[in-house]
Amino acid sequence: MNVYEPADDRSAWTPSDLEDDRAWDVELSASQASVILDASAAAKRDGLQLAEIDRSRFPLPGCEAVTARIREQLKTGRGFALLHGFPVQDIDLDDVERAYWGFCAHLGIGVTQNSGATLIHYVTEGRLRPNQGTRGVGDPGKVSLHVDLADVATLLCIRQPEDSPPSRLASSTAVYNALLADHPDALARLTDGFIWDRQNEHDASETPTSAYKVPVFSAADGKISCRYNRNWITKAANRNGGFSAEDEALLDLFDETADRLAFDFPFNPGDVQFVNNYTCLHGRAPHRPAESEETTRLLMRIWFNTDGLRQWSDESIVRYGILRHGRLGWTGNDLLAGVEGRVHARRADGAPVAA
Repeated sequence: MNVYEPADDRSAWTPSDLEDDRAWDVELSASQASVILDASAAAKRDGLQLAEIDRSRFPLPGCEAVTARIREQLKTGRGFALLHGFPVQDIDLDDVERAYWGFCAHLGIGVTQNSGATLIHYVTEGRLRPNQGTRGVGDPGKVSLHVDLADVATLLCIRQPEDSPPSRLASSTAVYNALLADHPDALARLTDGFIWDRQNEHDASETPTSAYKVPVFSAADGKISCRYNRNWITKAANRNGGFSAEDEALLDLFDETADRLAFDFPFNPGDVQFVNNYTCLHGRAPHRPAESEETTRLLMRIWFNTDGLRQWSDESIVRYGILRHGRLGWTGNDLLAGVEGRVHARRADGAPVAA
């Protein structure tokens, strides 16, 4: 297919589809939660750093069906999974981090997410908020529907504020289909793409923006991939005078279409979202600012890549072009080798080398 043909795979869903098919809704049993905690305790006894933990060092007997179902939903299903029952209550955050990282190691290879080169990013307005350049992650305002930078974004809820805001998901494939049906003239510009900002987290030798355009929609191997985050592309545009009126209207149209197709759901302590960043957009409603550290909204986030998730029209740009800059996009093995301070290798056009 190309970007001017409708997509008919299972990632093109509407909220009503999710009620008829709840394969995306996954529950951990008490015994499976115990297996995860036992593996975390063993890794702690062995003195393993997060970067040293992979699936071979974090065995999860009895959890194979759960991880297989999540992988299936990400690759060939709805593009997301919502897991319930992850152990977080009355557990030290360091132990939750280890359990969360070890579980995700059975799904992909985690990568660093900020200029602190951390493998787990706290999404909060509180004191655990990491160094994240000019990003607004954790602010209490509305989070518009968007993608994150790696193949998969996952969020673990530790604590919600009193006015617990619903989370939101929308199928970017369904957004594409809606635009193709009702506004086909919009696709040429979206396929051409936009330059992305690097939020002041780039290396001194790197440009502050991607310099190359990243397509909002691209096609390969019969599937559409979406890369859209209005905040990142707006900041890049503002470095050069802002968007044209036509581009502003186009992005408004994208946002309005995504909002119309969105699915809202409660996100409670012990819930984990897993989102394929090529087929699914995520966001949330606003909430009131916290009055104390103990009432802040507190999530943990892991970004991971997973080979075989899909094909890309240009892997360097579509897969890595918004991820690999500064101290972002490095693996645990890279951290152990001490190479995260180097500059990502790039092609002549500035896009990261895919290998």
